[in-house]
Amino acid sequence: MNQDVPARDASIPATSEASAGAVAVADDGAELIRRYEERLARDPASLAWAPLADAHRKAGRPRQAIELCRDGLRRAPHYHTARLILAKALLDEGDGEAALAELTAALDAGARDPGAHRLASEIHRKAGRLEPAAAHLAEAARLDPEDREARLALDSLRAAGRVPEGSALAGLLADDTFATLAFGALCLEQGLAEEAAQIFLRLLGHDPGNARAREGLDQALRVKTQRRKGP
Repeated sequence: MNQDVPARDASIPATSEASAGAVAVADDGAELIRRYEERLARDPASLAWAPLADAHRKAGRPRQAIELCRDGLRRAPHYHTARLILAKALLDEGDGEAALAELTAALDAGARDPGAHRLASEIHRKAGRLEPAAAHLAEAARLDPEDREARLALDSLRAAGRVPEGSALAGLLADDTFATLAFGALCLEQGLAEEAAQIFLRLLGHDPGNARAREGLDQALRVKTQRRKGP
């Protein structure tokens, strides 16, 4: 027998419910931070500083995360997970090159972490350095064969501006006449993420410093990988 599902109380605005959910998440984060702080107080030699730093980062406090990681890594320099947390916190602070330096240090020291390679690829790609971006994606896909997003993004980067076979735009994009920011944006609006990605890649091939092309490529890859998630 079907049971009636109680309707949401109309007297409670939807925005209030959303705010309540955000408060609950914040409370969970505060509780997690408190728990790790207590563990670290009981055992200062423990590695609890790393998850504590990650909790601070996720709570929107990257500076605290950076300080905890830098202090902890002075005592445990080979703790690769902590370097990844530090890199994410530095990226949250807008310092992509410092984040990349931490990722490079971890990977050079032997870390086999697909997440570190994905993050390094993202930093390189957003800086217009497409070859190292592709190399890191390839390594991420090798280490994690189930990483469909990495493989899809890698396919786009390796195409290096070539539109997919059978694309309705193959004729228009036979040369660079329509390889423009405006046409790339139009392709995105029409759901042609791969064609858009290749247009932005062509633009970056001519001008790696083109910030709008980098942003367009990032958006096109995001649309492509989100659309094709799944088995």
